[in-house]
Amino acid sequence: MMNRKPILTAAILLITALAAFEAGRITRPLRNDTAEAENPTERASRPQRTDATSTQSSARGVRQPSAAEPLPQKLARLESIVRGENPYERSRALIAFLDRLAPEDFEGVVDHFRALGITNERFGEYRLILAAWAKADPLAALAYAKAKTESRFAARTILATWATEDPAGALRWAQGNHQGEGANPWLVGIIRGIAATDIEGATNLLKSMPRSVERGDALDALLPHLLAKGNESTRLWIASIDDDALRDGAVARAAEAMAKSDPASTVAWLMKNSGEALDQRLDNIFGTWAGKDEAAARTALSSLPSGEIRSDALRGVVRHFALSNPSEAIALMDQYPNEVNDSTVRSFVWHTFDKDPATALGEVSRIGDEGRRNEMYRRAVSAWIRRDAAAANAWLGTNPMPESVTRSLSQDDVR
Repeated sequence: MMNRKPILTAAILLITALAAFEAGRITRPLRNDTAEAENPTERASRPQRTDATSTQSSARGVRQPSAAEPLPQKLARLESIVRGENPYERSRALIAFLDRLAPEDFEGVVDHFRALGITNERFGEYRLILAAWAKADPLAALAYAKAKTESRFAARTILATWATEDPAGALRWAQGNHQGEGANPWLVGIIRGIAATDIEGATNLLKSMPRSVERGDALDALLPHLLAKGNESTRLWIASIDDDALRDGAVARAAEAMAKSDPASTVAWLMKNSGEALDQRLDNIFGTWAGKDEAAARTALSSLPSGEIRSDALRGVVRHFALSNPSEAIALMDQYPNEVNDSTVRSFVWHTFDKDPATALGEVSRIGDEGRRNEMYRRAVSAWIRRDAAAANAWLGTNPMPESVTRSLSQDDVR
């Protein structure tokens, strides 16, 4: 087993970075942890002997518990720390606080912290507290997570930390706490914990999982470590996957990340790996490409075969120009009328509407489906009236709407 400091100062940088993915978090009730932002990774078992006693004593051996201080006093100090305004000082103080906790203190600390509400700023700190508990006593931490949290976030975070030091022990727990034929959800945490140091082991665990949401979570956690080795290495790893669904999922997820640094070769790679992944990602890749090099993206767009592939790419380029230069977006739709579908038009309308509602509404007529076209008119006009009734009514005076739209607007008393 590797010996590590209980909480490295550098760990806070990782925890804070992971917390950035938790945008939109709000305070949760005590029994409702948040699991949405997990990006799990998996790890294979390593042949090393570990039991609960050795795991706990090893972690405790590097701690400096302050058992003399009563728990209520510790909880008051925790609350004072997390209510601090300076994030750097708050992080330093929290690390120092956690390093001095005894293993038996953590349940009360986690209870108290969760009762304060897990907000955006506190989500990274919650990860850090769970990781500290995992280092002190992973079995107790996991028992708490199973008993007191409804989502799998807490347990996966604990398993990821445990797996960095004792993958075999963490894997035994995961296998012993799963029943049924479905994917083992606990493998996600283990994959996350080992992926940075054992890609092969993480890959083997990933491949052992049946197609499921959990396998997608595990893939999300593994891919950043693959991408860190370079785009070509990632492509070779994906090519080695025999499972078609898993390979398509990896292509789809990796393509957007690779396109940020090399959109041209990413598009060429996608074209050779056409399928569901191509349909899902080509628009985003071309949107990213246009943001980096508009001329190159337009040239590549023109070289694509006509039909659905070009239509997907066109949607991404149109979306880019809708935000910055709507007239260019309209010119592109005029240039490729056969590839303009309803999704492209709706995307143009909503991305243009905030800055130029009149131009946005002027393109709604391109929507082929009458029901969707009328609904877009109704929603956009209603929004414009609420924002600027005089301008909206002036536009309506020279741009009559379908009768059903006019009737709907009248019923809503928006005019």
